[in-house]
Amino acid sequence: MRRRRRRSFSKERFLMIASSVLVLGSLTATGLWLGRDNGRQDEGYVVDLSAIENNTATGFAQEDDTQLTQKIAGEASLADDLDYDPYFQETNSKKVENPHQSESDSMSEGAEEAREEKKEEEKVEEEKKEASKSPSGEEIKEDEGGEGTPALSTAMQPALTFSDSDTLLWPIVGNILVNYSMDKTVYFSTLQQYKYNPAIIIQANEGDLITSASAGKVKSVFQDPQIGHAVTMELGGGYEATYGQLANILVSEGSYVSAGDIIAEVASPTKYFSVEGTNVYFKLTKDGEPVNPMMKLN
Repeated sequence: MRRRRRRSFSKERFLMIASSVLVLGSLTATGLWLGRDNGRQDEGYVVDLSAIENNTATGFAQEDDTQLTQKIAGEASLADDLDYDPYFQETNSKKVENPHQSESDSMSEGAEEAREEKKEEEKVEEEKKEASKSPSGEEIKEDEGGEGTPALSTAMQPALTFSDSDTLLWPIVGNILVNYSMDKTVYFSTLQQYKYNPAIIIQANEGDLITSASAGKVKSVFQDPQIGHAVTMELGGGYEATYGQLANILVSEGSYVSAGDIIAEVASPTKYFSVEGTNVYFKLTKDGEPVNPMMKLN
């Protein structure tokens, strides 16, 4: 029994020693193999500093000016891209991208554009003023009667030379309903009273055309409770003519009218002449004093 145990123990020891030797041999062989591969890899990673210095020196010497310029330009563009501010260009360059534009250049260009716009506006205003002037160089004024008709320049108007020896055209053909009377009163049927009359009341039909009794300049276009819509014209020599009971007035204040020109139509009579009927009120004055129109009418 003891011999068997010793033999089994000896056998186990032998197997253990053999296994250890085998394991150690395997590890040693593996280490040698790995060390050989690492040596080869280290050889590939060896940096030859002297070769790099030689290659760098010769490389810069052989690089031509064009490549160097392109490299510098690329670096400059990269720097510009980093400095690019989209908001700055949106607000200072009118949404036109210009990476090379400085702030001072942008401000100066904006000021220049503002000056150009101001010059254009001044030019347009000057053209409007020139267009509003008459051929004689005087500015044309719009009438004050609200008709919108431009008044003729006084330089274009013939001289108003109505004199004591001149005569008038009838503004409308018709019978005299109420005659001129400033030395005594005359009867007005509608008012049922006697009063002075500084004009003549000419019978007419509503809608008839009224013509200018003489050449003249329209002094005023107005409305009066008794004679309705009316027009007063300067004739010259201190004379003025007033037409009343008008409708559809065709002239405006400041405009020039020739003798015989149509100035309006006959309106329906005002309440002050309802009994007398449709008529035209015609008054002539000299230096503000009434004159009998019948003395001037042909």
